[in-house]
Amino acid sequence: MTKTKEKAPAENVEARLEIFYKDKVVPKLMERFQYKNVMMVPKLQKIAINIGVGEAAAEPKLLETAMSELAQITGQKPQIRKSRKAISNFKLRENQPIGCRVTLRRKTMYEFLDRFVSLAVPRIRDFRGLNDTSFDGRGNYTTGIREQIIFPEIDIDKVPRISGMDISFVTSAATDEEAYVLLAELGMPFKKKNN
Repeated sequence: MTKTKEKAPAENVEARLEIFYKDKVVPKLMERFQYKNVMMVPKLQKIAINIGVGEAAAEPKLLETAMSELAQITGQKPQIRKSRKAISNFKLRENQPIGCRVTLRRKTMYEFLDRFVSLAVPRIRDFRGLNDTSFDGRGNYTTGIREQIIFPEIDIDKVPRISGMDISFVTSAATDEEAYVLLAELGMPFKKKNN
């Protein structure tokens, strides 16, 4: 007889912020916007992080550094973005690597948002809140980060160059107001509105 080892079932542990969303945020949004069904409640669909490295045309090593830093921050391998057309003033040729991006979904998305809100944002110098006017009219929010060193995964001593990134939060909200309330309930520190 051969002995077979039984495989332990894979742990399907939800992220802390995902549990918070289901338990606390959904009921608040249902009450505030008078949704008739739980499926109508807006949710975070994905987070897209983009680093543009325009100087990569002259110095390709900068793109490699940006990719490794983005991989450290997100825990996911970045995708290289190439230029669409040639622009001679920028010494840029078509299909030349000029940036990298990562799209986070499900558990990794909630874990990143949790780290972003609780660890990275408080480390921004002279922080007074995220700009609440960066919604696109369809319930999506984009913010720019000037320094990648706000993330605790990045070792400041090993950073050759300070670079920024764009972070887009894509929601299923129909309006900017719904998206604002959703992100605020998830802990996004927006600027206080002066009414």
